[in-house]
Amino acid sequence: MPEHTRPNDLPGTRVRDIRLARGFTQEQLAERAGLSLAVVKKIEQGGNGRLDTYHALARALKVRTSSLFDPGAPHATTRGDNDNVDLMPLRQAITPPMAVSGRLLFADAIAPEPDLGNLRSTADALAHSYSGDNYGHLAQFLPALIASARLAVEHFDNGPQHTEALKLRSDVLQMAGRYLTQVRAYDVAHPAIRDALLDAVTAGDRARAASAVYLQGWLLMRQGRLDEAERLALATADEVEPRISRASKVELGGWGRLLVRASSAAARNNRPREAREMLRLARTASSALGGSVAAYAYGWGKFAWPTVAFQAVENQMVAEQPRRVLGLSARIPATGTAATANTWNRHRLDVAQAHVMLRQPDEATDVLAALHGEAPEWLRHQQMAKSTFEQSLKVAGRRKLTGRQRELAVFFGTA
Repeated sequence: MPEHTRPNDLPGTRVRDIRLARGFTQEQLAERAGLSLAVVKKIEQGGNGRLDTYHALARALKVRTSSLFDPGAPHATTRGDNDNVDLMPLRQAITPPMAVSGRLLFADAIAPEPDLGNLRSTADALAHSYSGDNYGHLAQFLPALIASARLAVEHFDNGPQHTEALKLRSDVLQMAGRYLTQVRAYDVAHPAIRDALLDAVTAGDRARAASAVYLQGWLLMRQGRLDEAERLALATADEVEPRISRASKVELGGWGRLLVRASSAAARNNRPREAREMLRLARTASSALGGSVAAYAYGWGKFAWPTVAFQAVENQMVAEQPRRVLGLSARIPATGTAATANTWNRHRLDVAQAHVMLRQPDEATDVLAALHGEAPEWLRHQQMAKSTFEQSLKVAGRRKLTGRQRELAVFFGTA
């Protein structure tokens, strides 16, 4: 063990200590958590697990998931540099070097006067690329757009055009943060979202600021910072709660999305009662839309009644209630839900996982194969999808894979 790693900082140590305090054997904990004995032993011996695994253990031990984590030893894990190279253009655009004067190194670059209209059109087109899972196109052109947005803010240093330039840069950085969180490049996603929030606040745009907070909550959840994600989303929702009778669609959508984010964090942190209450408030926002859809392409995407319905299903999946997952899912039509493709696809992963839990591997494979055919770029970055597929193979117990299983095994790198 590295010199500075303290055993008591390891989540596995906390799992063991709480287990012993509860009077459980490792076998009893494994049964209560729905995990194998080997997984429990691995975690308690200092091995790493998925966040979902820690959640299952915390639920079985009747503690918050976040209580298993404390500052540890980040240097104990060896990290590769491949992502630094792959994301170099975005890193350079989002975190450019700064001189001792406090000015960015590229701030004095010679460039024509920015055209805010053209930049906005380009931003709209890239937002469409994200929603269409065209991540390659987005990653190719986003760095140049971020640099242009920075120059626009420098060029228009006062007046209405300065405000519009700030809003543009906030939108572009939110889009970057959203993409980087999706592909799990969290270290560079954080400054993008932080700077997007600061630009929105400077521009006096609360709706944009709320959207950046929503993305920040997603990033925190991806990092396992569930307490912070819940508190941040709920506090912001309280602050921006609109007057229903006068609220715009974007105001209702931003408020509803924040409540859904808080519910998701609470559910994963073993706070089901709080998660239900937040969803109840989110339904108020969706009802106020009267069947229409609120949209903000750069940040939270779309919000309507299916957004709340999908989160209710997801919360049941987190609580390991697969029959409820399939029952609720059956009430949601596959078409006409006004949901984004990503939201709908994420819901289908919950359905696939529910089938696995009910020992229905063929049905799970059907869902994953359909997602592979329709949204391969999105599916590639979903660790839950790979885990669900591996579990389906174990449940199936076949020695010889079917054609679709072989194709998925190659895609997920498990062949």
